[in-house]
Amino acid sequence: MSNATALVKTRRVGGSLVVTLPKDVVEANKIREGEIVEITVRKPRVDGFGALRGIGPLTPEDELKPPE
Repeated sequence: MSNATALVKTRRVGGSLVVTLPKDVVEANKIREGEIVEITVRKPRVDGFGALRGIGPLTPEDELKPPE
């Protein structure tokens, strides 16, 4: 069995979080439905560079307002 690395996003199904194996990982490892697979879970480090791309400047509505 070959090793594969993929970044996947979790999603909620009922009370659990699930991930979907990408097609290329499934094909490279010849994984079939119902097979047992071993996974290693590790959260990748995210650096700040580019993390906020696409977010515009703050508007007055974005700023905290004092309590009334």
